[in-house]
Amino acid sequence: MFIDKAKIFVKAGNGGNGASTFRREKYVPNGGPDGGDGGKGGDVIIKVKENLNTLVDFKFHKHFRAEDGENGAPKNCTGKSGNPLYIFVPQGTVIKDSKSGQIIVDMFDKDQVFTLLEGGLGGKGNQHFMSSRKQAPHFSQSGQKTEEYEIILELKTIADVGLVGFPNVGKSTLLSIITDAKPKIANYHFTTLSPNLGVLKRYDEACVLADIPGLIEGASEGVGLGHEFLRHIERTRLILHLVDISGSEGRVPFDDFLAINKELKSYSEKLFKLPQIVVLNKTDLLLDPEAEIEKFKTELKKHKNYAKFNVFAMSAQNHQGVDEIIDCLFKTLKTLPKPEKIESDGFMFAPRDTSSIEVLKLGDGYFEVRGGRINELQRRVVLSDPDSFAYFHKRLRKDGIIDKLIAIGMKTGDTVLINDFEFVYEE
Repeated sequence: MFIDKAKIFVKAGNGGNGASTFRREKYVPNGGPDGGDGGKGGDVIIKVKENLNTLVDFKFHKHFRAEDGENGAPKNCTGKSGNPLYIFVPQGTVIKDSKSGQIIVDMFDKDQVFTLLEGGLGGKGNQHFMSSRKQAPHFSQSGQKTEEYEIILELKTIADVGLVGFPNVGKSTLLSIITDAKPKIANYHFTTLSPNLGVLKRYDEACVLADIPGLIEGASEGVGLGHEFLRHIERTRLILHLVDISGSEGRVPFDDFLAINKELKSYSEKLFKLPQIVVLNKTDLLLDPEAEIEKFKTELKKHKNYAKFNVFAMSAQNHQGVDEIIDCLFKTLKTLPKPEKIESDGFMFAPRDTSSIEVLKLGDGYFEVRGGRINELQRRVVLSDPDSFAYFHKRLRKDGIIDKLIAIGMKTGDTVLINDFEFVYEE
């Protein structure tokens, strides 16, 4: 099964909680705090894997979550960091943010590795909160929690040459002749249901060809099968355009040529401007091949956009004219720049919010405080510990949160909701 686009959900690991423990040793009456720090959560890492050529692994497996960091332990032992999660993709996979559609990274290079999400930091153990005034802190810090994001994986095949043309014009046959590829070949439309890749070698030269499923009129607007795979020739440097010169399908050959170029232009101006080698196939079915070939060339010269295209006649069935095409193909590729990586849009997932604050009146005598600042503050305290709660209350006043609540009507006896905790306000 060939799948070249997938949506998945990814989440880095949460940081482990710091420990709140004390030394318990014989003959040491006042051991002091020895709570270890929590371990860091695992990262989410994208890696190119050789021999992968489809995103089929993501058809049923949609959620990817890295391992959480372990909690801290007594005797100042730090919790184990979560193992990173590796997501393997084919070379040429473009990673996009699902909401904005912006490009995060193009996995263009062989064995490329990219850290998509970093795991949450582990919380500090109670040993870090000891001071001359607070020698026995009974609280520690919670680990950072991470968010889940939706991303798009889009495979854009990396090939030097893209084979295009109407269905049943001989693209797969040509690919099977000049490369080791074994595409399915039959005399009916849409035999090719997914792009086929083949490597063409000659002496010490080599190039990659991509056979794109047959295009039809309206392909760029979603008609037929080929439109699903036009993205796979976006990286190509050269187009090998096959035309059925025999008109065996009841169509006019030059009209076919114009129709395919119209679809290429509608899909991408860049594709339309790529150099083309035009191959007139099925000459073995013509009574007067020379006349039909000359007629096609005459029509071609009338269009300034196509007048400089190289034109070759071929019979894929009889393997005639193939060597000349290969010579022109390698000669042309030497003059063209190498394919380039798609530049990132500079997109980064939003950094953890540690500053926003919002106070709301939910009803008569009922208020809520939420936002990144309150989440970060709550992570640093243990509300069940009197000393820690006193520090929490002090920060609420110092940061102006109490004043904001009073400004919207809070008074003594009212209830305040902060995440999962409810408090009764007393002046």
